[in-house]
Amino acid sequence: MADMSYVAPRVILPSITQPPSEATPSYICPLIGDLDMRGASEPPTKIQQAMKLNDILSPSIRQVLKPRRQEPPMWQQRQSANSDFCRALVSNGYMTEAQMQEAVCRYHLGYSRDGGVIFWQIDTLGQICDGKIMYYRPDCHRDHERHPQWVSNRLKRYYLKDDVELIASIPSYHCLFGTHLLSLADGADYADKIAVVEAEKTAVILGEHYPAYLWLAAGGLFELTAEKLFPLRHHRIVLFPDTDPDLTAYTRWYEVAREARRLYGCNITVSPLLELNATPEQKQRKIDLVDYLFKK
Repeated sequence: MADMSYVAPRVILPSITQPPSEATPSYICPLIGDLDMRGASEPPTKIQQAMKLNDILSPSIRQVLKPRRQEPPMWQQRQSANSDFCRALVSNGYMTEAQMQEAVCRYHLGYSRDGGVIFWQIDTLGQICDGKIMYYRPDCHRDHERHPQWVSNRLKRYYLKDDVELIASIPSYHCLFGTHLLSLADGADYADKIAVVEAEKTAVILGEHYPAYLWLAAGGLFELTAEKLFPLRHHRIVLFPDTDPDLTAYTRWYEVAREARRLYGCNITVSPLLELNATPEQKQRKIDLVDYLFKK
């Protein structure tokens, strides 16, 4: 009877100690450099790369994954009543010391190392959009010899080393000064009454003296836009533009109000208080609501 057992053919495998051919390619991993490709026919998979990376990092992996101490937000690090602006509020009779301290906490007023006040622009989620650094004289009026600066621009110049093109390519996003207070207004008496003025100084002062409204500021005549009013769309909004001889500010803000009403259905009005009551001399000086109420 024939032997039916099967005998496998002998296969001679190459020795694993056999030196590789000089033509064997090597693979350069963009993260960890050269990987040993001897005997391999394809580049390593992502899993193989990860394993190699883990071998390199394993001695210090515990140190790498150690929990880091959470840094407080920038506005909290810089919050202070030591600016020239805060001192001038008290010395010129706009506020008492206690009122000033309360305003610092409410609006998160900051302090720059060169004496300026930082008016942070923080949205309803608590995220910093930007901060405006401004300088004030002892009489609590703007120091026009020192131009306002944006915190974002200072940071860009510091970290990007004056790379003008790169700095210009990074956009900045702004919101109304005081927008963060909307998230704290639920259930408050002023929850549905929002007043928007031009200057941050005006919002800070009137916020203490007229708490029936939540006071926000655009930061400039042309800084008010319909888009910045979007977070306020569920509130009753009153705009208080500065006055001037030819109604430029009132007309500009009236057009913004019309656009916000068209886009979002806002309940919004533009107050004619200054236009109806300011004297020709006051209009020539382009006073704001604080100047009118405090007769400064």
